[in-house]
Amino acid sequence: MGFENEKDHPEVAPAQFEINFGYSEVVAAADQIQLYKLLCRQIANNYGFTACFLPKPIVGVNGSGMHTNVSVSQGKTNLFWDEKGEEQLSKFGWDFLDRVLTRAVDLCLIFNSSVNAYRRLDPHFEAPNQIRASATDRGAMIRVPIGNHRSMRTEVRAVAPDANPYLSMYSIFKTRIVGEISDVDGLRAGGRYLPDNIYKVIADFRASDWIAKILGADVQGRYADLKEAAADRCPKLLGTIVKGSEVQFHHAVCNQSLWNLF
Repeated sequence: MGFENEKDHPEVAPAQFEINFGYSEVVAAADQIQLYKLLCRQIANNYGFTACFLPKPIVGVNGSGMHTNVSVSQGKTNLFWDEKGEEQLSKFGWDFLDRVLTRAVDLCLIFNSSVNAYRRLDPHFEAPNQIRASATDRGAMIRVPIGNHRSMRTEVRAVAPDANPYLSMYSIFKTRIVGEISDVDGLRAGGRYLPDNIYKVIADFRASDWIAKILGADVQGRYADLKEAAADRCPKLLGTIVKGSEVQFHHAVCNQSLWNLF
């Protein structure tokens, strides 16, 4: 299929697996995510199973994420590596993640675009709902993994597996290129959290000057309208149980067999 899977292994939840793609240029990486999802669903269906990319398919166990590892190179030089930097991440790399943290609330609807995604952001299940960066805490929105001069990177853990990879990565890189950093000390200290429901996030998204700047006001409004229409398919007071309509209308997992007829 033109891309390499570096490794995969079972994860914490039952029937949950982690897939690690090899690095590639950003648009090709987004293509590979979409291609993998398509093939995985089709092959699972051929064997009588369902491949599910819901962020939180089962209450009471860890949900699933689409951890987005990013780095920037100039020629063959990884600009995120600094052997003497904090966590061996360069100042350029820290500036990168600080800009994303500054705009965490603005970007939240892009990273977590469904009702089900906010079930995943439960701090009891290693969910990355804290607006801060950490080398060790899996509850942090951005992690700084151990790396070297080739592999040093930042890991945006708050991206859900049903997010649009093109829009997510565009937003991450655009925020780094033209974004500003606000209150670095406050960002590093933590104490702020991503919203816990989609309606609050939709309201923040609509009011965001930053989203209007990077997407344009027209796209901003239409995207928010689409996500609100999808959210309204379920009652606002969703409770703690994943409902059948949530699966059917948001992800059409129930219609997987039908999809494979086309």
